[in-house]
Amino acid sequence: MAKAAKKATPKKSKAKKSSVDMEKFRLRTFVNELKKMGEVEEVKKNVPLSELSSRIEASEKAILFKSVGPERSELVANVAGSRRRMAAAYGVDDADVNAVVEEYQRRADSPQKVVYVSEKEAPVREVVWEGEDADLTKLPFHVQHEHDGSAYISAGIDFAIDPETGITNVGCRRLSLRGRHEAGTNVTAPSDLKRIYTGCVARGERLPVNFAIGCHPVDFMAAGMRIPVDEATLIGSMRGEPVPLVKGLTNDVPVPADAELVLEGYFGNEGYYEPEGPYGEYVGYYGPMHLDPVYHVTAITMRKDVLHQSVLHGSGPVISRMESSNMGGIRLEAQVRKVLKSIGVIVTGVHVPTAGGECQHIRVAIKQNRPGIARNVIAALFGAVHSAKHIFVVDDDIDVFDNHDMEWAMVSRFQADRDMVVQKGIMGMPLDPSRIGPPPGTKAGFDLTLPLGSRADLTKRPATAPVFSASPRYQTVRQALEAGPFYFKQVMELVGSQDGREIALELDGLRRNGELARLADGQYLLGSAESGRTDLPEGSGDDPNDGLLFTRNA
Repeated sequence: MAKAAKKATPKKSKAKKSSVDMEKFRLRTFVNELKKMGEVEEVKKNVPLSELSSRIEASEKAILFKSVGPERSELVANVAGSRRRMAAAYGVDDADVNAVVEEYQRRADSPQKVVYVSEKEAPVREVVWEGEDADLTKLPFHVQHEHDGSAYISAGIDFAIDPETGITNVGCRRLSLRGRHEAGTNVTAPSDLKRIYTGCVARGERLPVNFAIGCHPVDFMAAGMRIPVDEATLIGSMRGEPVPLVKGLTNDVPVPADAELVLEGYFGNEGYYEPEGPYGEYVGYYGPMHLDPVYHVTAITMRKDVLHQSVLHGSGPVISRMESSNMGGIRLEAQVRKVLKSIGVIVTGVHVPTAGGECQHIRVAIKQNRPGIARNVIAALFGAVHSAKHIFVVDDDIDVFDNHDMEWAMVSRFQADRDMVVQKGIMGMPLDPSRIGPPPGTKAGFDLTLPLGSRADLTKRPATAPVFSASPRYQTVRQALEAGPFYFKQVMELVGSQDGREIALELDGLRRNGELARLADGQYLLGSAESGRTDLPEGSGDDPNDGLLFTRNA
């Protein structure tokens, strides 16, 4: 129940300095770091709420609005919309595409405790709106997609305690403005929060829930993890140090004390009865309207210089810059490496392209050590990764982060009737717009590897520019070919040619004398049709003369 406000205006309480650094993982601190990197577009003039989303979509950087709406609030958006920004969030070098995944896994493997601080120590309690003063219409809710059902805040991290276990659950959810003290949200998809809430409804209980708004990207990473622990500890793990928590003012649900803003409240015991949506979400399409619980706000607390936050989400034209795709890709790349390592696969690269939308496409580079290993990779990942829709497996000479390399592998190493693995009737992402009818759907794996051992065939070797490195060993082409066979480039190296044209002339002289032969793979050697030479190596082509082709003077 909401407490009655003691004053008609928001009350304030002074926050004293804590032993915990309350600025280190503050959103504003991270934005300042991005500014130094040139990753922030700053807008100083006042911007109406109606223009926010179009401005956010148009910017390839994080975008900081110094003044939005009639309240002239300060708001930042898309702070996690690139691998470079996520590398900054984890404090690693963005030049190494794998560094952020490795650091994520290192922190995930290093559990941290939580630290509870007092209300006076928590910066998020510097300003308190309680009871009737907890007015949602004073916050920068804004319409984010053309056909959205209301104005939204998309940057909420929700905290709830499971009454049956006492364990804190943490997730990410949007909030739609319904009234001054009520909001809609989405609790329809399978989740721990849905399980907890439906249990409360069955018992006729309300579920206290608090939303932290304005958080560091690693906090969002923690909120997306699904590990059977008290999930408040996961925020500390992603930070690499204990997270300071403060209990709610109107409930006992803990939230990060260093957040920018917190909404306190509860889901009523009425269950699913209020239409919510539609909202732009899955792979750039709208999620349908559905019935959801109503969120009742009992208090709003914030920093004095609160920095509001909006998350770029669900916009088709800029799907590769969606924050959920960039954050989810890092989590999934780490998971894929872990799964494949457990079955003995030598992984040389993993990439989850952000344009794949909600982690549906996975690229894996492997070092083949036995036949059929690519199929094992596909089968293992379909079993372990719910979101995976298309899996691409390549050899270790392919850069999975390079679209050119991936297209080249597809066109040169793939036959649809042989190399595509189609699996029907598998559960995947529930809102897939390509599916006709209800789930489950169909998934596909693409084996873009060369058959093991086939690289001995010249036509299976990638063609690249020559690099000359061998030292000269012979004076003439004849002397070199007596030790042959050799490719043209090798002959150049063996006689120290920096040109090649004189080599062609010497070869022509041998040809005219009937002394030059070639293997089907293109190598030159000395030989003649009359010599009956039989100790020559076989070529790799389909030539009827055991791969030996004689050249004749026309």
